[in-house]
Amino acid sequence: MAKDGPNWDGLLKWSLSHADGTQPTRQLSEEERKWFMEAMQSQTVDVVKRMKEITLVMQTPQHVLVDHGVTSQDIEDLLDELQEHVESIDMANDLHAIGGLVPLLGFLKNSHANIRAKAADVVRTLVQNNPPSQELVMEANGLESLLSNFTSDADVHVQTQALGAISSLIRHNKAGVSAFKLADGYTGLRDALASDSVRFQRKALNLLQYLLQEDVSDQSIVTELGFSRVLIRLGSRDDAETREAALGVLLVLARGKNDGSGCSSVELRQLLEERIEGISLMSQEDLETVKEERQLVDALWRVCYDEPSSLGEKGLLVLPGEDALPPDVASKLLEPLLRASAANGNATEKKEEPVKLL
Repeated sequence: MAKDGPNWDGLLKWSLSHADGTQPTRQLSEEERKWFMEAMQSQTVDVVKRMKEITLVMQTPQHVLVDHGVTSQDIEDLLDELQEHVESIDMANDLHAIGGLVPLLGFLKNSHANIRAKAADVVRTLVQNNPPSQELVMEANGLESLLSNFTSDADVHVQTQALGAISSLIRHNKAGVSAFKLADGYTGLRDALASDSVRFQRKALNLLQYLLQEDVSDQSIVTELGFSRVLIRLGSRDDAETREAALGVLLVLARGKNDGSGCSSVELRQLLEERIEGISLMSQEDLETVKEERQLVDALWRVCYDEPSSLGEKGLLVLPGEDALPPDVASKLLEPLLRASAANGNATEKKEEPVKLL
């Protein structure tokens, strides 16, 4: 279905023959101008027309596509192209108007895992920083299909792509966040953190941090669901990004407990001691790559035990050539999250009960 590529050779030869710097610029003849415009227009894609064509294919029953030799790879290629088009917010918002949104969401239930995953990735692009499209997807029950794939699909790649789409769909979307909580989304995040997929874990940690930033009262839900145990395990993983993200959430939970209960875990102290030992054994090169982890470990130790960690004494908190730490490193690393916590901390007791999970 793809069009032949542009005739770059012809255009290049024409351009060189008319602008080689060896002769003065001259006016194009009408015939030359006509030829050039036709050449350019032949390569111009009518995006709306093309999206309508893709929509027609998405609306076609599966058995008809098979009868006409359309493969799952062909569908993936079409979804790739559609994703490029809806990167433009205007085109994204036009997709529903031309009838393409509902069949796209239908592909979230396709029998081919790669198509389910790709459809979710297109939805992610469609709704990212785009409130009108977020609303349209919510109205079309797109969140329900994404949640089903996120929590129940047998393919972890499908789960990961669905979570990415959910994250984009509910950001700055109060209705989306509420629906996510009511659908037991936090339990899904906890299960994602317990998976073997690093990418899945990272996406879950990213969304978890966002949700805690938006509503600090959700810390109680996270605590009740036993997130701390999972986060402590992730804090010792080989993947540095996963460790840092897990330590960041643990720090927020620790700071949110004024009675110190967020630091009462023996496992948390053991984790911090192990990370201090691990950092102490790192080469200079490796130390430079884990600057945030060093700062997070020290900040957690200070919050939990009201004293600096031994990283400072060992000269591992601020390496030679690094800028001195700010007075409160936790605020620097997690400023938006902690600002939200500080703003709401005193009022938390007066708030209504957080949304209960099913």
